[in-house]
Amino acid sequence: MTQDEPRDDEPTQPLTAARPATPPPTWVPPMTQSPPHRWAGLPPTPYAGQQPFGPPFGPPAGPPPRHAVPRGRVPGWLWPVVCVLALTLGVAGGALGGLVYERATDDGPGTVSSGLSGVDTVSEAPLTADNGSIEAVAARLLPSTVQISAEYEGQKGGATGSGFVLDRQGHVITNNHVVADADESNGPIEIVDQDGNRYSATVVGRSSVYDLAVLYSDEARGLTPASLGASQELRVGEGVVAIGSPLGLSSTVTAGIVSALHRPVTTGDAGNDSSYINAVQTDAAINPGNSGGPLVNLRGQVVGVNSAIATTGGGIGGEAGNIGVGFAIPIEQVRITADQILRTGEARYPVIGAQVQTGQNDGKGAEIDEVMPDTPADEGGLRKGDVIVEVEGERVTDGIALIVAIRSHQPGETVEFTIVRDGNERTITLKLGAETG
Repeated sequence: MTQDEPRDDEPTQPLTAARPATPPPTWVPPMTQSPPHRWAGLPPTPYAGQQPFGPPFGPPAGPPPRHAVPRGRVPGWLWPVVCVLALTLGVAGGALGGLVYERATDDGPGTVSSGLSGVDTVSEAPLTADNGSIEAVAARLLPSTVQISAEYEGQKGGATGSGFVLDRQGHVITNNHVVADADESNGPIEIVDQDGNRYSATVVGRSSVYDLAVLYSDEARGLTPASLGASQELRVGEGVVAIGSPLGLSSTVTAGIVSALHRPVTTGDAGNDSSYINAVQTDAAINPGNSGGPLVNLRGQVVGVNSAIATTGGGIGGEAGNIGVGFAIPIEQVRITADQILRTGEARYPVIGAQVQTGQNDGKGAEIDEVMPDTPADEGGLRKGDVIVEVEGERVTDGIALIVAIRSHQPGETVEFTIVRDGNERTITLKLGAETG
């Protein structure tokens, strides 16, 4: 827009009166000039056609009427209206956000229809890669680690374990075996933070197959989420820290190294639900009560969930104390299972539809005992007596190793199996089925 300029056809006002001509005109100009308009400073907003700073060119036509608002000015009464409107919209937006979240949890308390993508998790490492301080790791992770107290066989607080804060929406990760009895009997479950505050919690969903459970407490939304890392980046000999509540001693920190990777282990007994873990093995001290707590790298990221220990009797689990061999569920599996549970309240695991011998440990592979009809194994041509020696090029030594290898994939994936049949090696491809558990 250009500057306002006087128009050529506008009348001007002479400084003195002109001598009238004959005949006298009907219009008589004023005999004196109006006093100049005094500029009262810059208005809050420049007039249209005016430079951002400075008065307009030429004198204005005169002050506006008292009831009129000069161009560019905002009426004083408008600001309270704008503030009230903004406040109203903010409250409405918050209510709408809460409504959206509540609708997202219609499948059960704590469920989120979009899974992990619908909650606020943290992946950025809180510490640098060259950090070697266990003290720094503990300072970062202790506020995100909780103790779990659950009813067991009718006794309130009869089961204790550990867990860590998954997100800012009040979800906590722990082991299935810590809360399974309380969930089945509708017994009370509590989350206890570092400061001793207790929050009532419910089970969103759990998986006995992967020994994982997701808890939810609306009261725990203010807790700090733990940063999620990657167990695939671990190296044998790398330093790790285990945090939890061993023997009921909350906020306990122990340190060690990664002593093995991709260790196939099973927990539980054969008569009950057993979990098969493609575990991270560590010599960090893990005892009963550490179950469900985080295994953390020195960058302060969770790389696994402590789940089991080896006992002097040769088994996995039990009530024996630490002997330097503990196992953690890789965080990649935790992400997958937690996402499934958040979406539907249930976890799914892959199957091929065949039974395998788990007692043999001669290192020659996993022998198939039975193939169920109309299953991926049946449709793919797997037979009783076949020995599976590789899954996707990775060696399989026994039945447990086969189960763990299959469960490292996801339902619907197409997986290549190398088998030995009648002394001959061949390859078959199966599309994995799915079951809930």
